[in-house]
Amino acid sequence: MLRSVLAGILFLGLGTTSAQSYRFDFGAGPAARGYTKVTADMKYTSERGYGFLPGSSVQGFYAVRYLRDYITSSQPFFFSVNLPEGNYDVKVLLGDEKDASYTTIKVENRRLMLEKVETKPRKLVWKEFTVNLKSARISDQDSVRLKPREKDYRHWDNQLTFEFTDALPKVAALEIRRNTKAQTIFLAGNSTVVDQPQEPYAAWGQMIPRFFKPAKVVIANYAESGESLRSFLAEKRLEKILSVIKPNDYLFIEFAHNDQKQKDLLPFVGYKELLKKYIAAARDKGAKPVLITSMHRRNFDAKGQIVNTLGDFPEAMRQTAKEENVPLIDLNAMSKTLWEALGPRESEKAFVHIAAGSLPGVTKDIHDNTHFSNYGAYLLAQCVVNGIKSAQLDLAKELVAELPGFDPAHPPLAEQWKFPASPLVETIQPDGN
Repeated sequence: MLRSVLAGILFLGLGTTSAQSYRFDFGAGPAARGYTKVTADMKYTSERGYGFLPGSSVQGFYAVRYLRDYITSSQPFFFSVNLPEGNYDVKVLLGDEKDASYTTIKVENRRLMLEKVETKPRKLVWKEFTVNLKSARISDQDSVRLKPREKDYRHWDNQLTFEFTDALPKVAALEIRRNTKAQTIFLAGNSTVVDQPQEPYAAWGQMIPRFFKPAKVVIANYAESGESLRSFLAEKRLEKILSVIKPNDYLFIEFAHNDQKQKDLLPFVGYKELLKKYIAAARDKGAKPVLITSMHRRNFDAKGQIVNTLGDFPEAMRQTAKEENVPLIDLNAMSKTLWEALGPRESEKAFVHIAAGSLPGVTKDIHDNTHFSNYGAYLLAQCVVNGIKSAQLDLAKELVAELPGFDPAHPPLAEQWKFPASPLVETIQPDGN
């Protein structure tokens, strides 16, 4: 509670133009008017309320002109700011006056916001995105029942953390302003949706923010590994969503992988009843539910066709969507097309298949046919984008326009797709559903 109060005080006290914004000027030069100067040696402390996190090795460069100095690093680096829960518009000034720069920005648990921003020599560009910062708190007496591992996650810590990465990131300025009007898409799901905290795992929920324009739509990912419709309720994750969801917001619902492990949960009975409970709860708040069928695992037969390992759960969700007149994104069908188009060998690259010793902490081979690599998660996020368009959701008009069309039957190969990995933690363990 004290940390939240301190965050609010700092939010009002830094170099800002109003009580609803931060403005940071990075580098070794003088601070621009109305901006808080951040030099390369400013490590994060709770008292300061902002700074670079441990492991960030940055250099600051000088420029005479305001907002033309910058920070950079040859390695990914992290900058964190204490903030209250909510949605925020972010503007970042990238580049420098001499050479080119190449920057990708992730936030919190590796949530992709900006991808491969290139600036030409002597050019600086402002880029924008909108981000959700969540808290486990539901009320003064209640909160989400977090798993022990979640207490170390970056998205429950009352800080907004930026990861700057790519070939040569150069950051000159950062502005953060509260956004109270954005339409929020709340994600409810399991490890195939969650903001996976560590490489080499990823999920579509942490990739999809990259596909939306700033200001109008924001992703709030409440998915967590190991969750089913029942446990999501029991741990008060849905209750938390309902405490902050607004009329006209969306609730995207994708569950099946863990639900099918519950022998007493029949797909056309209990599973459908639970889905209808989620639908009714969202509608009671004036929000819009959307059902997303779970993607197939990587399981091929001798003919190179995907074998269904999810039983009748996807069909039960399709039936529920019809019965409740709810939009459906059939990720299950699209993933079958996608995995078969890649084939048994190439599809391994979309999942976590790594050899012992190839990464720190990997002591034995990992052959995970349920969880995705960055490449696989990005492909599935594009499938969800296609589903948003096919379902004719009003969200479709807020999708970025510069990306080429995506066809699951003709996906780009892994070698054609480049993506900067986040720093590895010391121990890597296969994540449960």
